[in-house]
Amino acid sequence: MENVLSIITFLPAVAALILALFLRGEDAAAQRNAKWVALLATSATFLLSLTVLIGFDPANTDMQFVEQYGWILGLNYKMGVDGISVMFVMLTTFLMPITIAACWDVQHRTKEYMIAFLLLETLMLGVFCALDLVLFYLFFEAGLIPMFLIIGIWGGKERIYAAFKFFLYTFLGSVLMLVAMIYMYVDAGTTDIPTLMKHTFASETLAIGGFHILGGVQTLLFLAFFASFAVKMPMWPVHTWLPDAHVQAPTAGSVILAAVLLKMGGYGFLRFSLPMFPVGSDVLAPLVLWMSAIAIVYASLVALAQQDMKKLIAYSSVAHMGYVTMGIFTANQQGVDGAMFQMISHGFISGALFLCVGVIYDRMHTRDIDAFGGLVIRMPAYALIFLFFTMSNVGLPGTSGFIGEFLTLVGIFQVNTWVAVVATSGVIFSAAYGLYLYRKVVLGDLVKEALKSITDMTLRERAIFAPLVVMTLLLGIYPVLVTDIIGPSVEALLTNYKAALPVIADVAEAATH
Repeated sequence: MENVLSIITFLPAVAALILALFLRGEDAAAQRNAKWVALLATSATFLLSLTVLIGFDPANTDMQFVEQYGWILGLNYKMGVDGISVMFVMLTTFLMPITIAACWDVQHRTKEYMIAFLLLETLMLGVFCALDLVLFYLFFEAGLIPMFLIIGIWGGKERIYAAFKFFLYTFLGSVLMLVAMIYMYVDAGTTDIPTLMKHTFASETLAIGGFHILGGVQTLLFLAFFASFAVKMPMWPVHTWLPDAHVQAPTAGSVILAAVLLKMGGYGFLRFSLPMFPVGSDVLAPLVLWMSAIAIVYASLVALAQQDMKKLIAYSSVAHMGYVTMGIFTANQQGVDGAMFQMISHGFISGALFLCVGVIYDRMHTRDIDAFGGLVIRMPAYALIFLFFTMSNVGLPGTSGFIGEFLTLVGIFQVNTWVAVVATSGVIFSAAYGLYLYRKVVLGDLVKEALKSITDMTLRERAIFAPLVVMTLLLGIYPVLVTDIIGPSVEALLTNYKAALPVIADVAEAATH
C-alpha cells in the first residue's frame, strides 16, 4: 500500500480531530462514543501496521516503505522503517488499543483524555518512522505535550509538580540536541537521516581550554545527543523525573510512558549515536557502560525501599533500561540484539505491571504496599496474572524477560568483565524487590477489613492482560520472531560502526604524541 507509514502515523490524529470537531457533551453516551472511536482508531492502526510487518523484508537492511515529499524551507517530509524501527512501530500500535481499553472507567473529560492518547500515538509513531532530522525532532519534542497534559490533568495529587518536572527535564535535555542538529546540517548540507548515517563528521582531537577532547567534533555531537536520549531513557543520574511522573500519572499514562516513551532514548542511540558518531561512541562507551551498571544496582536498591507500588515498578524500569544502554554500547551483535529485545519485552512486562497496580488501585484507591495483603484469597485470577508478570520482570527462563537480559549479559561479558559482574547482580536484586512486592500484596492472611469484600478481575480486565501474556510467553519461547527481524539491520549497523575503528585507533595514537 502506497504511503502506508503516513496513514498508520496520522490515522490516530484524524480520529482525534473527529472527536474534537463532532463529539459534544459530557453525558454517558458521549463518553462511551469517545472511547469507542479511540479504540476503533487504535485497533485499525494496529491492523494496518501488520501489513508493514508482513511486507517487511528482514534481509534488506536499507530503509523500506520509504515515502518522500518536498516540505517547507527546502526540507523533506521523509518516512521509512528498517529492522530496528519496524519493531518499535509494532510495539506502539500493539499496546495502544490495550491502553485505551484499560482506561474505560475514566469519566472526567473523557473526550479530551482520548484525544490526548490518540495524538500521543501519532507523535510516537512519527519518531520511529521519520527519516528527516527536522521531522524527527518535531515528533520527538511534540510528544511531550500530550503526556504533559495526561499527567497534569488526569494525574494524582502532585500532578502539576510531576508534569512540569517531566516536561522540563526532557525538554532541556533536547536543547543541546537541537544545537547539534543545526551543526550537522551546516556540515553535511542535508537533514536526510540515511545520508547523515553515511557522512563522516570530524574526529580529530580538539584542544579546548587546555583539555584535549579525544574524538573531537564527533564526541561533542555525541554528548549533545546523549543529553537528550539519556534523560528520555532515563539513565542514572538524570532519572529522577521518572518515579514522580509514574506515581502521579493515571494508569494508562504510566503504561505508555514505561512501554513506549522510554524506548525513544534507546532508539535514538541506535539511529543517531552509533551510526553517525562512531568515534564519539567508542570514546565514551566505557563511561556509558559503568553508568548503566551503576543504574542497575542503584535503582534496584532504591526499589527495595519503596512503599508505593508504582514507584517500585518505576525504579525497576530504570534498572532494566540500564541493561538496554549497556547492551547498545557493547557494540556487538549479542549486546545490541539483547538491548533491542529487552526494550520490546519491557514494553509488554512493565505495561502489564502498571496495569496490575491499576486493577487494585481502582478498587481501593491506594498504592501503599502495606495497605494490601492476602489478595490471593479474594482475587485468585489477579494473583496468577501478577505472579506471571513478576516472574517475567525478574527474568524467569521461558519468558521474554530472560532472553533480553541473557543476550545483553553475554554481550557485555565480551567487552568488560567487571561491568558484567556488577550488572549480573541486578538479576538477584530484581528477584528481591519483585518477590517482596508480590509477597506483601498478594500472599499472607486476609486480615484487613477493607479487603474482605474486594472483587476479582472483570472479564474486560482479563481480556486486557491476555495479549500481553501471550506475547511475553511467545517471545520467551520463540525469540526469533524478533531477532530474525532486527538481526540483519543490527549487523549492518555494527559493520559500519566497526569500519570506523581504524580511524579511532589513528586518532588515539595521534593524541598520545
